[in-house]
Amino acid sequence: MKARYFSLLLAVLVCCSACGAPSLRHKKEINKLLAQGEYLAASNQLEAAKNKEYKAKDALLYYLDNGAVYHDSGLVAESDELLDLAQKRIDELFTQSVSGHAGRYLINDLTIPYYPAPFEQALTYYYRAMNFLSRGYVNSALVEANKAVYYLAQLRGSKSGGYRDDPFVQYFASLIFESAGKLDDARISRTRAYQAYQNSGKKDLAETFVFDKPVEGWGEVVLVHANGQVPLKKSKTFQVLWADIIIWGRSLRKLHYLDVETNRNTESADDGMFTIEMENAVLAGLVPNSLTISYPVLEAQNYEIKSSEAVTADGRVHPTRLVGDIEGAIQADLEEKRIPTFVRAGARAIVKKIAAEQAGKAMQEATEDANIGELTTMILNFLGALTERADTRQWFTLPAQMRLTRFYVAPGRQDIVLRFKDGFGNIISEHTFQNVLIRPNGRVYLHYRTAK
Repeated sequence: MKARYFSLLLAVLVCCSACGAPSLRHKKEINKLLAQGEYLAASNQLEAAKNKEYKAKDALLYYLDNGAVYHDSGLVAESDELLDLAQKRIDELFTQSVSGHAGRYLINDLTIPYYPAPFEQALTYYYRAMNFLSRGYVNSALVEANKAVYYLAQLRGSKSGGYRDDPFVQYFASLIFESAGKLDDARISRTRAYQAYQNSGKKDLAETFVFDKPVEGWGEVVLVHANGQVPLKKSKTFQVLWADIIIWGRSLRKLHYLDVETNRNTESADDGMFTIEMENAVLAGLVPNSLTISYPVLEAQNYEIKSSEAVTADGRVHPTRLVGDIEGAIQADLEEKRIPTFVRAGARAIVKKIAAEQAGKAMQEATEDANIGELTTMILNFLGALTERADTRQWFTLPAQMRLTRFYVAPGRQDIVLRFKDGFGNIISEHTFQNVLIRPNGRVYLHYRTAK
């Protein structure tokens, strides 16, 4: 009977060791294609890797990753199809109690279905709205704007600190309300956006509201430049002696949660058989009084383009401005979750350690062999450490920043050039929006992605 305890625990650990997240290698391969502007190739590779990199319970993550890439490639109908599925999945998960999933406290955080960070959910409304606006469907975009402000209102009501509003999404919603003639709603969202910029400590972003003055009879262009690559999550694993667990717990507030360095000591290797996790797992088996702790850190992704400007046919130049700091939102989200993540990881390590010790004793009594008992404990310590993985799931195809400019041009068809600059202000490349139709007193929305 006691041997069954060991068999059951062993089966659970082995099965749950299959729980994983899209690998760092996968993310970097896709990012390389995005940096080259090969959006369709990136989408095809995401589709090819769907069953390998994305677990069934994490289908939402695939919808988000490829939905954004479809958007960037100009395939807005395909993008909206995936993002619609993503929003429906979010609604399904919202009604489920995923936070109390037992596997999260016994195995690792990857055992529960992926649920997006609040800033990620807010951006689904922007992407779907822009997909509709690209086709001239203002009323459909209005639905997304209403969903966005409702979600953000719920967020403000449920949280007293941290990320509780999104200035960029609020600002873009205000533009949609204006286009739909909902001026009161536009004013409220614009005010919310300004307040959110102020509350985030980035008061300089509030200057985004200052653009060209309207010109009677001319049309307005709203141009969004999605730029850069977000930091990628990776797992950092370390060990702490059983006797030091209390000291470690007291030091949680001092631990630095964000790590932008890439080196052998902090990176979870996706290629190669003998990873840092494997090394720690072996040590956990050999050193019976140690605990294995894992948590996510960020690896910064370099991108050359730092700013941009739109140039109209008459030679006027309109610089874009930073309106959405997605890179900063990711860092803030991780920092907000830092203490709960560490506490959960520590508690999980203790549970695994106690379970291994109890299983070892059970096997020793069942077989009347102390060596088998010790071997049982060693094996389960090894498997417990091996299954200890940080949750590195994220919507990684997002840009690092959203830049925006607004300007007025004479009605008719004309080309608009978007020029990209490096950190020294040098123009390094450009993109031309050809034959853009500008209607008198109308508004047209344009978007472009760079990841170089």
